[in-house]
Amino acid sequence: MKKILVMIGIIAAAVSSCSDYIEEDSRSYVPADATYKTASGFQLLVNTNYAWLKGIYGGNPWLFEAGTDMYAEGRTPEPAGLSQYALLIPSSDNVGDLYNSCYQQIQAVNKTVYYSTITEQTPNLNTLVGEARYLRANAYFLLVQTYGGVPIVLDNITTPVLSFTRNTAEEVYTQIIADLDFALANVGTTAYGTTGRVNKRAVNDLLAKVYLTRGYETFAKADDFSKAAAYADAAIAGQGLNIPFNQLFVTTASGDNDLNAETIFSVQYDKASTSTDPTKLGNNQFYYFSSYLGGAETGAPLRSYNLCPTDYALGLYEKGDARWNATFMTEILEGPETTNGVTKTILYYPYYRSSNPATLKVRHFYEPKWFTPADKAAYMTTNASRLASTFVYHPWGEYSAAHTLIKNLDCYTIPVKKFDDANPTTPSSTGPVSTRDIIVARLGETYLVAAEAYLKAGNPGTGLDRLNEVRRRAGVANATLAQFNIDYILDERGRELLGEYKRWFDLKRTGTLVARASAHNYKIKEANFIGVDGKLKILRPIPQSALDLNQNKDFPQNPGY
Repeated sequence: MKKILVMIGIIAAAVSSCSDYIEEDSRSYVPADATYKTASGFQLLVNTNYAWLKGIYGGNPWLFEAGTDMYAEGRTPEPAGLSQYALLIPSSDNVGDLYNSCYQQIQAVNKTVYYSTITEQTPNLNTLVGEARYLRANAYFLLVQTYGGVPIVLDNITTPVLSFTRNTAEEVYTQIIADLDFALANVGTTAYGTTGRVNKRAVNDLLAKVYLTRGYETFAKADDFSKAAAYADAAIAGQGLNIPFNQLFVTTASGDNDLNAETIFSVQYDKASTSTDPTKLGNNQFYYFSSYLGGAETGAPLRSYNLCPTDYALGLYEKGDARWNATFMTEILEGPETTNGVTKTILYYPYYRSSNPATLKVRHFYEPKWFTPADKAAYMTTNASRLASTFVYHPWGEYSAAHTLIKNLDCYTIPVKKFDDANPTTPSSTGPVSTRDIIVARLGETYLVAAEAYLKAGNPGTGLDRLNEVRRRAGVANATLAQFNIDYILDERGRELLGEYKRWFDLKRTGTLVARASAHNYKIKEANFIGVDGKLKILRPIPQSALDLNQNKDFPQNPGY
């Protein structure tokens, strides 16, 4: 644990594209104590709290998405323990990713809270502390969902601490809510897109998720679901879902729409601030949820060929759902591009960069589930002049993760395009690097949180209204009260939030992880979850490295390990 929780200094990195508000500023040549006792130095300390979000969300998303019903292994192996459970042990690859990064976040906030008592007292001091405590609450929320009870550490640690006691999950939730209550009373109300900082809306949104999740636990309070519904409605604040879905994640040569009016909180990146070391200061989100597209040799973006959509995920969409074409690259285009006087045929990127898209050829087309033979014939006839000489028509059922067992070729899994970066900072040969923001909370999800909370609180009519607002924006028919249950909500969350770092938590929260993963992920059987003493591997194991460093050997491991 000492590697996790010892203070590791200031990150000199900007975390907001609103660079006027959260700026990069290295003060390593000034003693920390003297710097943080000034108003400007304390502001920089708070800024580093935001920077730690990159460590939590910017790398591999295995702990968020692997081993679920929505995504499965393609050609590239995923960490076997996290993606398939049978081999999941405390020393498995990537098990400690959130444990380490969340405690780094927590330590940064603890330092902020400590200096808030001795720094220059200013009118906005509690606002800044409220922002920091929101970030600490978010880190503990990720930890308690993933690992169960963990040590609650609130001190500013400046010397190695070698022994920690495990708190219960119930105690962790109490601490999370205490932090968020303080934050709600103190943070500002200015729109997130203006400041890039935690505001009351973000706090209400996280409180809704915390109460909703605790409501499923054995130690739940009787009013957890009703509180979750109330906080979700406070975050919604009467705002409809009025931005077309295909504009929420739009990326163009002139910029992105990440800070739109429906973004509640995000991990922000700025291209200028990452240019000094883009492979470390950018993020990897766009790299997953697709097949390998050919990479540098075709000019296509580098993709990993894992966390590929399952047949279940792809089959969630019905005809007319705007989210289908907004989420997936249903046609892969090719076209000529000239660089340094050399012209070659480029794959995929011409979709974003061509000034005359009508002239581009279609290399791959992925048939949606609802296509009939007549639909296929119409597509082929209508687009005959657009089809490349190497055109491939992918019938329904032949481009999911499982299809790689039959045909293991580039572009044989449909790419998820919602995280694409039309302006990568480095060529695809350099590695998986994007400077697009990672959206952690947005209004569409808040409506679905409200829907679930109202259902669980015994008010399904209001819950259905919240869910149907999401479906209205998608352009599909309202769900009925007879359809409205947890499974339907999980399906709707799948359609709305595909790839957005939510799915493992959704299945774990609702108690459906074993049934849904084993039903829809071709790599997983129910028996995979059975661990030591017949206990199910629902929580991830406490990392072995943390246990080894902890001199308190009376620190229990999770069931099944």
